Amino acid sequence: MTRAHLPKAATADDATTVARVLARAFHDDPMMCWFFPDAATRETGMRRYFATLFTRQYSRIGVCEFTGAAGAFWVPPTALDRAAPDADTVRELTEILGDTADLFRRAAEAAGAAGPAEPAWYLAVVGADPAAQGQGHGAALLRAGLARADADGLPVLLESSKPENLPFYEHFGFRVVGESALPGGGPVLWAMRREPVRG
Repeated sequence: MTRAHLPKAATADDATTVARVLARAFHDDPMMCWFFPDAATRETGMRRYFATLFTRQYSRIGVCEFTGAAGAFWVPPTALDRAAPDADTVRELTEILGDTADLFRRAAEAAGAAGPAEPAWYLAVVGADPAAQGQGHGAALLRAGLARADADGLPVLLESSKPENLPFYEHFGFRVVGESALPGGGPVLWAMRREPVRG
């Protein structure tokens, strides 16, 4: 692993950089394309979206890390009840989303209602800039979080709306445990789970 791939903690000063990287990473993600259907304004909207999620939610409750070209937001088992955006965050995000705000609100409510019923680490977001994909940035962030979960002896949960990403997660020990469509005719989400690896 090169120095550029080493995960480092993201602080409020990194919000713009992390949001830019994640907006590029999710440019063709089915869920994000559903929330931001206008390709001409999608990246700008997603930068604001990810910056808001980072500053208002995940930096307060979770572990946020990035490399030079990728970012990840993890929710520890002690904060799973706050993994879905709170009311103030939802209000701010609905201003960013505009016409698709109601779709997002319904998706957030569904996510909150279907939260994990067991202690686990939750990978809320991980993505690498397409210009750096295949260089190990996302894998480095994933390994760092999985090591924390393994040290705790806990499973890791995530959802993906991009079927092309499922083999990547399966390579790291995840398996699909559920499939559902977002409310309002949204894309399919695959729920995935990875059991802890004992030393």
